[in-house]
Amino acid sequence: MHADTGLAMCSPQWVRQRQCSSNTICIFISYVNIFFVLFLCNIINITEAAAARITLPGNASVSAVIIFGDSIVDTGNNNNNFKTLARSNFPPYGKDLKGGMPTGRYSNGKVPSDLIVEALGIKELLPAYLDPTLQPKDLLTGVVIAAGGAGYDPLTAQVAGVASLSDQLKQFKEYIKKLKAIAGEERANFIISNSLIFVVAGTNDISNTYFLTGMRKLEYDVPSYTDLMLNYASEFVKDLYGLGVRRIGVLNTPPIGCVPSQRTVAGGVLRECDEKQNQASQLFNSKLSAEVDDLNKNLPNSRVVYIDIYNPLLDLINNPTKYGFEVVNKGCCGTGIIEVTKLCNQIQPAGTCSDDSKYVFWDSYHPTERAYNIIVQHILEKYINFFF
Repeated sequence: MHADTGLAMCSPQWVRQRQCSSNTICIFISYVNIFFVLFLCNIINITEAAAARITLPGNASVSAVIIFGDSIVDTGNNNNNFKTLARSNFPPYGKDLKGGMPTGRYSNGKVPSDLIVEALGIKELLPAYLDPTLQPKDLLTGVVIAAGGAGYDPLTAQVAGVASLSDQLKQFKEYIKKLKAIAGEERANFIISNSLIFVVAGTNDISNTYFLTGMRKLEYDVPSYTDLMLNYASEFVKDLYGLGVRRIGVLNTPPIGCVPSQRTVAGGVLRECDEKQNQASQLFNSKLSAEVDDLNKNLPNSRVVYIDIYNPLLDLINNPTKYGFEVVNKGCCGTGIIEVTKLCNQIQPAGTCSDDSKYVFWDSYHPTERAYNIIVQHILEKYINFFF
């Protein structure tokens, strides 16, 4: 059986087409067929879910996943931070999560943090460290410390009113203390050294602090500003290493000039990608790649991995039909050209699109769960062995 034929059988249209009502026997046979189809569909769905799991090399194991950075990975740390507009704990955010409840994730459903731990078989959702319902046992398998609106540049978080990477590092130290209290020092140290740590930042520095507000333009040109970002990124990795972390994935910056809001702000009448922002991302990424290589050489027993998300996301944008997408220049929420965080809300008149699976972006800044899932599967398959 071809895969597409099997999936087609799972549609209500296929089932209805095969029902008949001419006599009692036919009706009975139809229901038997329907039962068989539903049973087979469950097997297909289970198989697909299992296929998404990542196999670790040899005897390798991951005890926990801990993630720092910005809104790409934040799962709710800004929910009770009323100093910032960078929140998403209200509808229609989270409409495709279980129960359709907004949790502070900046998407229609799961975000990369969740998809990573799910693919590794650790747990389904990676909780926010500041979640008031967080249980002590949750700390054993990791948390998200990232805050939407943050960046490598401390000014980025300051302007947004959110936790900077320095603040996130303080929270990580608190996390370690709590972990030692729960698990004991020896086991806690083992968990930290065997965790996968991801750092996801830089997008807000380029798009907001440098280009949108221009707050750094008087002091820095693009090359010198990306040097500033790089210095903060490098120091942050070294600080993590000093706290016992040994496996660190550092994601590069995406093609920020192609997200819907930046097309609207800087893409002209036709809302093309803003190449100035993309070029700044590429320049920073090239410097980050070289710096990660140096860190690997200079931090004993470490695995610092440079992870490219620029090209995977750009491929989704440039070749949407290859992945089953139809809309790349607008988000699903509202008009899709400017709505993000507070502007993407339940009362804005445009509502949401009828089928977010056709959209690369959920709002004007953040991808949909489906787009995230494709990117996460790609990066895990490509980079997971480098951590061991």
